[in-house]
Amino acid sequence: MNKQLKVGLVSSTGGHFSELMQLVSDVSAYDCFIVTEQNKISDAMDSDIHVHFLEQQERRKWSFFRVFMTNIYRSIQILRKEKPDVIISTGAGATVPLCLFAKWSGRKVIYIESFANITAPTMTGRILYRFSDKFYIQWEELKKYYPKAEYRGKIF
Repeated sequence: MNKQLKVGLVSSTGGHFSELMQLVSDVSAYDCFIVTEQNKISDAMDSDIHVHFLEQQERRKWSFFRVFMTNIYRSIQILRKEKPDVIISTGAGATVPLCLFAKWSGRKVIYIESFANITAPTMTGRILYRFSDKFYIQWEELKKYYPKAEYRGKIF
C-alpha cells in the first residue's frame, strides 16, 4: 500500500455513490477513506475502506439548515482526523462543505460531474467548478458550461 498519498472519496448516496465506487479500484493502492451520507444502503455497505458518515441532506426539507450545519461540523472533524492529500467527489450537496474546507486547507480537490446530467450542470458542479483543482465531465455536451473541464469519458 502506498502511504505517500491519502485519498478521500466523497459523495452523497444513490447514483453519486455508485459512480464513486467505480473509482475504488483505481485508488486502492493508496491510503483511502470514504465519506457518504448515512442511510439503509450505506449502513449495509461492505467495504475494506474506512467510512465516515454525513447526515442525508435534502435541500427542500424543513430540517435542511440543521442538517447542513451538522454536516459542516462533521466535515471539519473528518478532515482533521484523516488529513487527506486529495479529495475526489462525485457530488452532491452534502459533500460541498467538505470539498470547500479541504480546498481552503490546502488539499487538492477533484470533482467529477454527475453522469445523470447530460445537458445542464448540477448545483454542486456549478459551485465546485470554481474551486476544484481538476474538474471532469462525463458528457462532452457540458463543455459549454464548464469550458476548463476535462472530458475523459464515462465512469460506468
